[in-house]
Amino acid sequence: MKSLDCVPIGMKCIVQEITGSAPIRTRMLDMGLTKGTEVTVVREAPLGDPIEFEVRGYNLSLRREEAHMILVRELNDAA
Repeated sequence: MKSLDCVPIGMKCIVQEITGSAPIRTRMLDMGLTKGTEVTVVREAPLGDPIEFEVRGYNLSLRREEAHMILVRELNDAA
């Protein structure tokens, strides 16, 4: 497993775990980042923060430090 902030642009992955405090985990869950959810890295801002992801059919931007708290497994069939 690796953190979501380390996944390259265009890669698809599956959420495995969300670390951090309870309020942070709750916020991530409210945004649709639950265990087993497929996430695609769409693009990165010019200075690397924030990072844009596609989650459940919508685009979500997270700061790099937030993405670091989400542990994922990369999919082999990524574009």
